[in-house]
Amino acid sequence: MALTLKQEEYKNQTIMKKFFLVLLLAAGFIISKPATAQVSININIGSQPAWGPVGYDYVEYYYLPDIEAYYYVPRHQFVYLSNGSWIFATSLPTRYRSYNLYSGYKVVINEPRPYLHFTTHRVTYAKYKGNNGRQVIIKNSNDPKYYVVKGHPKYNGAGNSGKGNGNGKGNGGGHGKGKN
Repeated sequence: MALTLKQEEYKNQTIMKKFFLVLLLAAGFIISKPATAQVSININIGSQPAWGPVGYDYVEYYYLPDIEAYYYVPRHQFVYLSNGSWIFATSLPTRYRSYNLYSGYKVVINEPRPYLHFTTHRVTYAKYKGNNGRQVIIKNSNDPKYYVVKGHPKYNGAGNSGKGNGNGKGNGGGHGKGKN
């Protein structure tokens, strides 16, 4: 049984389509690499100050609504406005000497440079002003995961940063009324 010209042409097209499909699949296997799973877990409990709130394995910044300032946990620095500029310092200025970090409310903010959104934070977190003592802090926690925080009564020296929170005083510079 002889194939007609049209049947022969159809057969050749079908073979070419299959060949292209196999070639495309082979090229896809060759140039693709296996997918790798990437798991990233951020934990900085040992870097957090004893006056920080419990419940967070990772903290970038605390916003302190009572004094409208921030605390940058990785560098142990306060961030506050002074004459229209954001200042980074290891202690708060004297105008905040009566502020008690242990009883003042802290809002955890995990975003880069949150002070650039200060106007929004000021409004959003104004409701936490004056909420003194209404937040459980690391120093008062009995959870063993916080024993790595320098300043905790059961501190075990296993913190990951080796840095404390400013010798245990209220604002990192000895100007506050922090209670030990």
